[in-house]
Amino acid sequence: MTTEAKVGAFVISCFAVLAFTVIYLLNAQYSGGTVQYRTYLRYAGGLEPGASVLYGGMNVGKVTTVRPWAADPTRIEILLEVKKGTPLNEKSVAKLGFVSVMNSAALSITTGTIEAKRLPPDSIVASQEAASLDEIAGKLATVADSANTLITQAQGELNGISGNVNHLLANLDTMTGPQNQKKVQAILDNIDRLVTDERPKIDRLTDQLAKVSEHADDTIQNVNGTVTDLRAPMRKDLAELQTTLEEANGLLQSMQVIVRANDSKIDDTVENLREATDNLDQFTNSLKQRPWSLIRTTQPGDRQVPK
Repeated sequence: MTTEAKVGAFVISCFAVLAFTVIYLLNAQYSGGTVQYRTYLRYAGGLEPGASVLYGGMNVGKVTTVRPWAADPTRIEILLEVKKGTPLNEKSVAKLGFVSVMNSAALSITTGTIEAKRLPPDSIVASQEAASLDEIAGKLATVADSANTLITQAQGELNGISGNVNHLLANLDTMTGPQNQKKVQAILDNIDRLVTDERPKIDRLTDQLAKVSEHADDTIQNVNGTVTDLRAPMRKDLAELQTTLEEANGLLQSMQVIVRANDSKIDDTVENLREATDNLDQFTNSLKQRPWSLIRTTQPGDRQVPK
């Protein structure tokens, strides 16, 4: 065997050992230290076995099987293996994703929430359907149709607006024509003359207003002085009035005590007055019936009838 053949055999042997080592390490990584999960989608989007499994954007495993689900052929069963210790939880959601724009499809799993319970191995990961290319194309077509309708409407409205703008420009041209400019100049000249003629009157009126304001200031100062002078006597009078009211209130309370203490005597007096009034009424009635009783003690005899 020549030296070249020996060197070639040695190089091939090294490549074989290197390939075996890499395959062994990959199998050790994705078999001995992995756990299995499953999820279900209605649209796989080109996902194939060997595709990457992303957890929060990190590559944590690979897809092992993509097939129609035996229990429901309308759904796709996806089996996946991820590294041990990957914190999949009940709030994690699996959906189609991409590692980059140039790479093939991958299975992306969200991180869920910290409060959610961890998923045990061979559990079902909740899934979220991704829109297919056909659905996206349909929506784009709908949007395009709506855009065409909107553009047509906008063109009609723009035509109307342009007509209104042209009419407005024509009106502005008419308003700013030479004839109207002369009228505006005449109005401004009249205003200038009016201001010039009325300026002396305005000055006199301003001077009078200044004098009135000065007199008003003096009057206000006089009123303030008067109020200041009357404030102390008014306070004194109010204090005396308050004292008088308090004394009157005490007198009324004393009278109430006296009246309450003499309630029985007043009732007796009223009763005596009532009896005296009754006696006086009887005496008056008696005088009306027998007025002679004031002079005579006995009643006169009856008159004899003349014969």
